[in-house]
Amino acid sequence: MFLPTTMEEVKKLGWDSLDIILISGDTYLDTSYNGTAIIGKWLVKHGFKVGVIAQPDVNSDKDITRLGAPNLYWAVSAGCVDSMVANYTAIKKRRKSDDFTPGGENNRRPDRATIQYTNLIRRFFKSSPVPIVLGGIEASLRRIVHYDYWSNSLRRPIIFDAKADILSYGMGEKSMLELANAIKNNKDWKNIRGIGYISKEPKDGYLALPSFEECVDKKENFIKAFELFYHNCDPITAKGLYQKNADRYFIQNPPCENFTSQEMDDIYGLEFERDVHPYYKKDGHVKALDTIKNSVTTHRGCYGECNFCAIAVHQGRTVISRSEDSIVKEVTTIANSKGFKGNISDVGGPTANMYQLECTKKLNHGACSHKRCLYPETCPALKLDHSKQISLLRRLKSIDKIKKIFIASGIRYDMILDDNKSGDRYLEEIIKDHISGQMKIAPEHTEDKILSLMGKQGKSILKEFKNRFYELNKKYDKKQFLTYYLIAAHPGCNEKDMLDLKRFASSELKISPEQVQIFTPTPSTYSTLMYYTEMNPLTNKKLFVEKDNGKKQKQKDIITQTNKTRRY
Repeated sequence: MFLPTTMEEVKKLGWDSLDIILISGDTYLDTSYNGTAIIGKWLVKHGFKVGVIAQPDVNSDKDITRLGAPNLYWAVSAGCVDSMVANYTAIKKRRKSDDFTPGGENNRRPDRATIQYTNLIRRFFKSSPVPIVLGGIEASLRRIVHYDYWSNSLRRPIIFDAKADILSYGMGEKSMLELANAIKNNKDWKNIRGIGYISKEPKDGYLALPSFEECVDKKENFIKAFELFYHNCDPITAKGLYQKNADRYFIQNPPCENFTSQEMDDIYGLEFERDVHPYYKKDGHVKALDTIKNSVTTHRGCYGECNFCAIAVHQGRTVISRSEDSIVKEVTTIANSKGFKGNISDVGGPTANMYQLECTKKLNHGACSHKRCLYPETCPALKLDHSKQISLLRRLKSIDKIKKIFIASGIRYDMILDDNKSGDRYLEEIIKDHISGQMKIAPEHTEDKILSLMGKQGKSILKEFKNRFYELNKKYDKKQFLTYYLIAAHPGCNEKDMLDLKRFASSELKISPEQVQIFTPTPSTYSTLMYYTEMNPLTNKKLFVEKDNGKKQKQKDIITQTNKTRRY
């Protein structure tokens, strides 16, 4: 069933009122790829009455009031993407389209949606005593003092600007459920893991981050604050944090404990309609559904820790995988659904080939504070063996009515090369059965200096992987090719580096890259820290950072304009 979006739907369920109302910057897609849907269904499974208001009009009360006030709390999310990233390009031009809005026009998601939706609730429910809880990726990654690219300034923790009561960070099923039970039973919720809140006093035993004022005053303080924050994101090792803002404090409790495989099975075993709610479907086609309708999540978390990516902060550095049986059951359900045409769009996670690959030391003792799993080289404690992924893919493609299982999620080719047991077999499996014409990989750059700043291994492994890929294609008489995602204007990158990238791509990769994007500084990443401070946080040395949007575009054009010229 869909979660209700109107009082008529609420009454049809036999409910008089709702315990929790979820507000989202995305339209309501009832799929496991939509955080609002998954949190809502999880709470309903545990006995709570939950409704959804998607993309409410912030200029009137027509949407926000249609379900009344909840009994326990409001839950506010900007959607699957930070609203500023959703609304603006890397050079701050307004985006015309939005894949998560019916009809595709970018006219329903406000800038700083988390703040605007909270203000909307405050405006029309002034006497409501229930708390407002912030969640989703926008709130999660803006939970402490952070650099905001769109205002070119440091901003306070978002809970202050939104004037909300509670913030749930990371993957929120556990914290949101525990919070609902605490409020329902009139119990203290301030020690729940995975949440933050505002206090007049610091919390004993928690680590102090440099304050908002100290971070604004000195960039070195902001670096210190970020590094303390970043290294206290692991559920096993993290301490609670607090950060002063004027005369109040943001208190961040330690993260939620890691999910178990069984808990992951329970969450992704929830029933989803895999469609747009009829209330919103009438407004037009939702492009995002084309990709996610028949896609399956196999795991959460990523230990790749690329410096420009916030997945490690939001989902965690520990990969937690679903059981093979759970995934097979979900694919079987999709295969038997009405209108299914035989293709599964994706089987994966943040990085597809991290499924069932995790370090036992990390699982037992937490992530290492002094080293990374894959950089500057793959840690020997990470015992790479893709055999379980091969087994999963073979079971999935044998399911009745399945024609093709695609892997569209990112693949770490360095992990394939470092797997001496089954790396070649895994690559063969993909080449033979799980791509169609092309395989997408993301080297991001080709110059070792820039790759180092990105937290990625050097270009030699890219050459090795490219050669192996084409050798196997020749072996199986396949005419498939690699496509490369690249980043221009990353901190440290200048025009010479882009010219060197172009030369390498032409001479060594034998391609003219087309998938090039300009680096966007998003909250809570090391690359954004470099962008704002113009320093390498590992050395505290000065770092070149291109901040002129015209020159950023020129870095991209070094690659893409030549390609366009060649076509003519």
